[in-house]
Formats: sequence, C-alpha cells, structure tokens
Amino acid sequence: MIEPVLPVMGRTSDADQRLMDAALSLMWEESYGAVSVDDICRCANVRKGSFYYYFASKSELAVRALDRMWQEHKKNLDPYFEEEKYPIDRIRNRCEAAYESQVSMKAQFGHVMGCPLCSLGSEICNLDNAIRDKVRAVMDQKVHYWEAAIRDGQGLNLIEPGDPLQKAWCAMAFFEGMIAQARLHDDVERVRDLADRMCEHLGVKLTSPVST
Repeated sequence: MIEPVLPVMGRTSDADQRLMDAALSLMWEESYGAVSVDDICRCANVRKGSFYYYFASKSELAVRALDRMWQEHKKNLDPYFEEEKYPIDRIRNRCEAAYESQVSMKAQFGHVMGCPLCSLGSEICNLDNAIRDKVRAVMDQKVHYWEAAIRDGQGLNLIEPGDPLQKAWCAMAFFEGMIAQARLHDDVERVRDLADRMCEHLGVKLTSPVST
C-alpha cells in the first residue's frame, strides 16, 4: 500500500506539481473517471491552458503523479524495511503503520481512504495501458521490500520455507486486500490486528524479541 497520506495542496508554487497533487487527491477521494481536467485545474488553482502546457492528457498527468507519489512514499517506506532490523519487526511495523495511517485519514476525511494505488489501478487496469503499466511498475518495486524481509526471516527459521518472492506477492495481496476491505466497509477496525494476521498468513514461528 502506498502510504495513505494525501498530498498537501499548495506546498509548492510550481503549477505542474500543484496539478499532480490535486489529481492524486481527487482521484483517490472520488475516482479517475469521475474527475475531469476542469476539476483538477480548479482544485490546483491553475488555468486550464497551463494544464496542457505541462501535460498532454489526464492520463499523462496521472502517470507522472503516480511516479512522484512513489518517490515520496519510498522515503517513508525505506525505514520500515531497513536490513539491520529484525525481519519480523519490519513486517509488523509496516502493518501497524498502515492501520495508524488509516485511522488518521478517517478522522480527517470522515471515511476510510484505503490505498490510492490499488484504487486507481483496479479502476483503470483495462482502460489505460500507461496508467496500468505505472501501477505495475510500482508494485514490482514494492514487492522487493517484502521479499527481503521474508527471505531474512526464513534465514532465521522464523518463516516457513518456500519461494520468498512468491510469498512476498501473496503477503502484498493479503495486505492490500485487507486495506481494501476496510475501505469497502468503511471500517478501519478491520485492520487493527493486521500485523498479527500477516504473521499468521506467513506462518511466522516466533514473535519478535523484546527490543533493547
């Protein structure tokens, strides 16, 4: 899951970045199909003529915005999966952070927001190849974080044997699926125990040692 924190509007004077922020925010809260170029321009306080100076289409804007979002999200993701950390801690802390983020977002926006990447990807996967390919590329990068944690956990005999990459894809599917269920039911409590459920899903044999 991309960390569910909406981009901050107006944090930069650059029109193209404001447009990308606005697009991500609107497409996440509503949907790609429901949001028009006019909507994005109004939200970003940018004239429509300027939109086409920076972007050839709404699709191109979405692709560039997703790439920018991933670069920002990666900075937040890296600390959870640092190699020197205990493998199970990496997994548990990531899941716990996802729950805390969803709680914060629901308090701010009044409903569970879920994952913008999966929301957009599932909506558009058969309609726009460029957006679909960008979502796939981001997912391909995300899975390696989980793969490394799982492989290291197997090396310590903490996780059941098996192809760590395949286990990582399944773990990500479980993770994203639980977040999607929380959004569907507008019930953030569905992911309160996501860390415990993930450990069960992976067959974790031992709990994390007490930090010193």
